[in-house]
Order: sequence, then C-alpha cells, then structure tokens
Amino acid sequence: MIREIVISMRPRQWLKNTFVFGALIFSRRFTDPESVVLSLAAFVVFCLLSGAVYLLNDLADANADRRHGVKRARPIARGSLPARTAAAAAVISAAAALAAAFALNLSLGLVSSGYLLLMILYSLCLKRVVILDAITLAFGFIFRVAAGGVVIAVPISEWFLICTFLLALFLALCKRRHELLLLGEEASGHRTVLAEYSPNLLDQMVAVVTSSTVMAYALYTLWERTRLEVSPRLYYSIPFVLYGIFRYLYLVYRKDGGGEPGRTLVTDGPLLLDVALWGISVILILLFFPAK
Repeated sequence: MIREIVISMRPRQWLKNTFVFGALIFSRRFTDPESVVLSLAAFVVFCLLSGAVYLLNDLADANADRRHGVKRARPIARGSLPARTAAAAAVISAAAALAAAFALNLSLGLVSSGYLLLMILYSLCLKRVVILDAITLAFGFIFRVAAGGVVIAVPISEWFLICTFLLALFLALCKRRHELLLLGEEASGHRTVLAEYSPNLLDQMVAVVTSSTVMAYALYTLWERTRLEVSPRLYYSIPFVLYGIFRYLYLVYRKDGGGEPGRTLVTDGPLLLDVALWGISVILILLFFPAK
C-alpha cells in the first residue's frame, strides 16, 4: 500500500520543485551551507505538497482515468489504492508539509498554504476553465520560486518571476497540445477543457509564449538591477536558453513529445545536456563575474 501511495504521489514529477532553488542560485547563496539546507527543506515541503495534490487530482479524475489508455494504470484508477486510503495519505502529506513550512519560516508557511489552496482549486474546478487552466499551472511555479526566496530571506526580482511564469506557461501549453493530438476525438472525454482548444489555437499560443519567454530572459539578464545585484555578464547564458526552447519545440512538433516535461528532460540527451550546461554557465558567471 505504501508503494501505491508513493507511485500516486508521482516522484518523477518532483523535478518541477527544483524551481525552489532559483533564489539560492541567483542570489549567489549556493556557497552558504545554511541557505542550502533551508532550500533543501523547502524543496522537500513542496514535494510533499505536490504529492498530496496529485493524490487529490487522481481521486477527482478516477472515473475519467479508467477510460484513458495510460492513466488507467494509476493505482487509484485501477483500484489497487482505495479512495479512503488515498485521501488520508493526501491529508497527512499536506499537513506534514505545512507544519514543516511554518516551523521553518512564517512566510514559507504562507506561501506553501497559498500554493496548496491554488492547486486544490485547480483540481476541483480551474482545470476545466479554458486558458485559465494553463495559467493556474504556471502560477504554481511562481509559488515554488517565491518559497525558495522567502526561506532564505532574499528578494525575488520581478523579471525573474516573469521568466518563470512564461516558461511554465510554455510547458503547460505544449502539454495541452500533446494531450489534444494524442487523444484525438476522445480528448474531451478524458479532460473536458480540451474540447475548448484546437491544435491551431494552441500553436498560436505556444508561438506567442515562446518568443515572450526568450525575450523576457534576455531582458532579465540585461536589466540594470540584475547587472548590479546578480552579474553584469549573465547574458552569456542566453544561447543555452535559446537552444533549450528550440530543442523542446522540436521534440513537441517533430517527436510528439511534451506530454510529461519532466520525463522529456531526463530522457532527451541533448536537452538534458543543454540544461546542465546552462546551470554550469550560470554558476560560473556568478562566481567569476559577480555584481560589484
């Protein structure tokens, strides 16, 4: 039963919670042991919270999942994890996460509570509202970044939040496109909001968000506050962002990818290497070209 609960909490999706470390890296606090430990604690909090949300989501979608070719194998949908047990696990996981968050930092507790409330609303109703469903998922990443900032008491710049939001929205729209094309005429039966989308609409939305994401990151690296507080040479990392976005688009449009962003990242060698090189380049830039 514990194994079924862990599977339902989807550890593979916890890669998204690494956004918590954004503040740690860009504030150059990654050499401070205390800040690293606090950021790791915030990461664990969000893993427990997101796991609880996945349990709740599977409970709400159990009937639809049983008609899905892949999702029918989920523990709750196939009946190997009783609904009451899943609900209890979700409550315990969320309660433990919030207790830990408030124990660490009042602000972290409030941010974590806001994230949980938003995701509960998403699972219960917002995921059925066209456009707002993708925007809500993107705001979930904003909460992750904010949590990483408040736990180590560093401010998060507006441009960094904008970059995070746009990147998350890009991934969410690509996922919706993948679901729509994969399920075809049965799409609305598995996720009702898909009936409101069309491939052409999603293509246009992806195009707008793609260009906005690249431009926002470029502006963030060139912003005076970034040059004064982070590094005057952060723009050296822009090529890695460009390649990563374009590679992901290639996987979405030519390889029918994008259904699970986390899985796509760890299974595609060039994309994984690019992300690693971006991270290394950012750290080296912060170390050798620090703001004065």
